[in-house]
Amino acid sequence: MRLSTKGRYAVMAMADLARRQTDAERAVALADIAARQEISLSYLEQLFARLRRKGLVKSARGPGGGYRLARTAEATSIAEIVHAVDEPLRATRCGGNQSKGCMLKGERCLTHDLWEDLGQQIETYLASVSLADVVGGRVGPNRQVAA
Repeated sequence: MRLSTKGRYAVMAMADLARRQTDAERAVALADIAARQEISLSYLEQLFARLRRKGLVKSARGPGGGYRLARTAEATSIAEIVHAVDEPLRATRCGGNQSKGCMLKGERCLTHDLWEDLGQQIETYLASVSLADVVGGRVGPNRQVAA
């Protein structure tokens, strides 16, 4: 399983945004997020364009402009953020066409089901973690998952 910098940086930036946003505060500038998280501003601009198109953030123009979460941090899952920047959560080496298989002759590799199941487990976990969980430090080995 490989999660590229797109997915990791999008989650980092969204967590920064969630941490600094309150209803009374103005929008958060991408330049501020870029400086705090040590991420290229131009890269963040590309990621936030995708996040905006997927309805996860709202932009505000002009003086005091920047970005706000489109909905609460509690209502935003980490899986949604990763998917919004077109990051597949797939552990197999197969392409998007799962029926074709991952071997040269179109057969499934011997460990295909193992990696496919791992990918599902990762997807389920990231879907169960909210942005609020990340910001509130409620992730890690002692995390209690609601039943």
